[in-house]
Amino acid sequence: MGAHCCHTPAPPAADPRLRRALWMALLVNGAMFGVEILSGLQAGSLALWADAIDFFADTMAYAITLAVLGSSLTARLRAARFKALVMGSLGLWVVGRALWQAGVGGSLPHAPTMGAVGLLALVVNLGVAWMLYRFRDGDANLKSVWLCSRNDAIGNLAVMAAALGVFGSGSAWPDLVVASLMAVLGLSACVQVLRSSAEPPEVHRH
Repeated sequence: MGAHCCHTPAPPAADPRLRRALWMALLVNGAMFGVEILSGLQAGSLALWADAIDFFADTMAYAITLAVLGSSLTARLRAARFKALVMGSLGLWVVGRALWQAGVGGSLPHAPTMGAVGLLALVVNLGVAWMLYRFRDGDANLKSVWLCSRNDAIGNLAVMAAALGVFGSGSAWPDLVVASLMAVLGLSACVQVLRSSAEPPEVHRH
């Protein structure tokens, strides 16, 4: 996943396999957003809530990627920057929310719900990551969707670990810590995509 993927001077071919993978990713991410936002609210878990918002951001990211497939390099780089800024904004929001909740306190999250939904989300995201793996070395736009899927799978494992921590400790701190770690992943992906999409394309002279 090198930064030089942004140097492709021509738009990628409209690969039917890529379009099918992106459509499937869009649909399952949209469905999981609904599942996790309701489960996160019911369980009182910031980690699940953060993961639900991440599913929403990914749904939007896949929709944008589908819209710009075959477009000019400039359009694809703009889309990559926009998605990176969304990831970064969500990361900052989660950090702020975690700090606020740590200060004022809150109810204990429901660990069984966190664990069950985290496991379901992990299965979904591993499937999406597997579908998109072959396209991970494309331009900055395709790199961003691969980073989304990779980070989601890592985040789901963290949510499940938080569920065990909440259950074992009887404290909300594991939930807040995991939510903050997920925010760091989003900010890291934001920086990587912004760096790769900011590189000027190579000019080929004939």
